[in-house]
Amino acid sequence: MNVDMHWSQNYDPFGNAFASTLVAALPIAVLLGCIATGKVRAHVAALAGLATALLIAIGVLHMPVSAALAASAAGAAYGILPIGWIVLNILFLYQLTKEQGAFDQMQANIATVSSDRRVQLVLIAFSLGAFFEGAAGFGTPVAITGALLIGLGFTPLQASGLSLIANTAPVAFGAMGTPIIALQGVTGIDALTLSKMVGRQLPFFSLIVPFWLIAAYDGTRGIRETWQVLLVAGASFAIPQFLMSNFQGPYLVDVVSGATSIAAVTAFIKLRGQRTTVTVASVSPLESRSAARAWVPWLLLCALVFLWGLVPVKKFLNGIFAPQFHVPFLDGVVQRVPPVVATVQSEAAVFTFNILSATGTSILIAALLGAIAMGCGLGQIGRVYLRTLRIAWPSLVTISTMLALGYLTRYSGLDAILGLAFARSGFMYPLFGTLLGWLGVALTGSDTSSNVLFGSLQKITATQLGLSPVLMAAANSSGGVMGKMIDMQSIVVASAATRWYGHEGKILRFVFVHSLVLAVLVGLLVMLQAYVPPFTHMVP
Repeated sequence: MNVDMHWSQNYDPFGNAFASTLVAALPIAVLLGCIATGKVRAHVAALAGLATALLIAIGVLHMPVSAALAASAAGAAYGILPIGWIVLNILFLYQLTKEQGAFDQMQANIATVSSDRRVQLVLIAFSLGAFFEGAAGFGTPVAITGALLIGLGFTPLQASGLSLIANTAPVAFGAMGTPIIALQGVTGIDALTLSKMVGRQLPFFSLIVPFWLIAAYDGTRGIRETWQVLLVAGASFAIPQFLMSNFQGPYLVDVVSGATSIAAVTAFIKLRGQRTTVTVASVSPLESRSAARAWVPWLLLCALVFLWGLVPVKKFLNGIFAPQFHVPFLDGVVQRVPPVVATVQSEAAVFTFNILSATGTSILIAALLGAIAMGCGLGQIGRVYLRTLRIAWPSLVTISTMLALGYLTRYSGLDAILGLAFARSGFMYPLFGTLLGWLGVALTGSDTSSNVLFGSLQKITATQLGLSPVLMAAANSSGGVMGKMIDMQSIVVASAATRWYGHEGKILRFVFVHSLVLAVLVGLLVMLQAYVPPFTHMVP
């Protein structure tokens, strides 16, 4: 619903750029400060950040109360559909397979490929971890791979730290493309365009990470003795990652790439005659379930999500049911003004209830079909879904609140105030902006959250500096993946999975230098893509 009233954003409410920037940074400072203490849960910290943003937007920037609340509500709605809907249903699928024993069987199949610890490490921590980062994200890969590595005899520090190092390159496309979907929401840049740009940055590092992982575990000797396997693992992930991200979109990038890497490494080892059975102490597979049956739910997931990602299918489903709602008191009310834009522009606010074409719906269908294939009854399916809701609600609240904060930041102009300040970094901004994404993930524990917080800021700053907004928005996500290994949420998950409580500080020290160096390398690549041909031609 449009209204006659308009409200223009104010980028210097105090008449002093420094003071205005400090106040604009308060919501993010409150959010990150709460998380950094390690004593405030993520959804509570997000609520505190949102409350701070509302006070500043209404009390300092004089944004109409109705518009501020409407922006928050629109962001929360986007957090539930499509993002929360993806998370809920992928967790439902995981819970079903875990309860039926199919998940343990699948893990055992992968863990028994080779007796070489280094091959096991790459196959489990990198390839399998990437698959589950794409399918579930949100700490799931580190929990699974850490527990598996402990079962194979790795020390708690190795299992925790190496799982965190491996869980890097796939993070930008994690949880069925959730980080890219969220980045589209706060920047207005098409998800496929963002996917293409990230897919022209991360494959370089996907090729490097297996080598980096073995170097951290066994030094240069390990690389010399396993370089062929490492090359197969990295290339079989990096090539599908590029192809899927550039031609299909962000949704199935990691699932397809991870599955391809698993298959390629397994086939390569088998062809070399190195297949050896390993007993995994932590896994008790049900002998009556074949390896093929254990993979059925996940194969259904790949097929249906891929189908749902096709443009003709999306158009068909949206044609059946996809009502659009012009957000009351917000659509057309907020105006962006110079110097952020060349001329005054009204901000649209339209929410599409595309429940049929939503990726989460395809995941739900895959879960239900998989449940039938595994022999689940209706009562069991219902009980598992209710249990999943109880498990997922804090994550759903966090996601919705983070998106509410991101939308309010965008519509109130707080992101523009910060963007104008960061624009003063000039020539070095591509590196600085990449490290900003790294810092965001390190503190929030989520590439999705970092993209919501800083995505719009990256777009505004890039525009001010004459850089590509697509490049810098993508750099926020690509740089952020390297912060995943040092965020406290992931470290706590790793320590829990490896039963090494109280040693989180040791894990952080183990991975910190790896995280920082890799983040700087991503930043240097972004610098090349910003200024140096032929790298500049990689920007879509």
